Amino acid sequence: MTLAAFASIVLIHLAAAISPGPSFVVALRVAAAEGFRVAAALALGFGLGALLWATAAMAGLALVFQVMPPLFMALKFVGAAFLIYLAVQMWRHAATPMPRPDTAAAPRSALQAVRFGFLTFASNPKPAVFFGAVFVNLIPAGTPLGWQAAILAAVFLNETLWYLVVARVFSLPRPRAAYARAKAWIDRGFGTLLALLGLKIALT
Repeated sequence: MTLAAFASIVLIHLAAAISPGPSFVVALRVAAAEGFRVAAALALGFGLGALLWATAAMAGLALVFQVMPPLFMALKFVGAAFLIYLAVQMWRHAATPMPRPDTAAAPRSALQAVRFGFLTFASNPKPAVFFGAVFVNLIPAGTPLGWQAAILAAVFLNETLWYLVVARVFSLPRPRAAYARAKAWIDRGFGTLLALLGLKIALT
């Protein structure tokens, strides 16, 4: 492991983290509807979920999936079901007026948002595929524990900081107001996208 190899792993993962997916859809909606504090806690949950997948990959996730294909299939169906559940919830509440971020009765506590973020990320097959098929192959065999710890820390920071940026942008008044005006259409559009992603995952 060299510094250049470490940097390449970090940058490749950052590109994967930034690429649009279910986590981005959820982060955008939570930030616009519930404010920065809840969305920041959600970002922490995403970071913890990424840390889980990265740790599993280093522990031999790809090998486990090769030895036990039914486990990967089960993961796919659980993840697909969760995405479809999120889609149904977004459609059901699309016409519901958006709550103010500074309301005294926040829809979610920080702990609930962390848990929701962690479960969303942990059950998402996209990071499972990335960490199990791509990430694990970027790390040279015999990488010292110190470098492994540094890689895990970078993965956690990449995911958390990126979604903190999303949380900050979409919790600001102007982006939030724009979202509120088009909430029903945006929620239904994103709900449809999540449902299609779930179906694609289940059928491929």
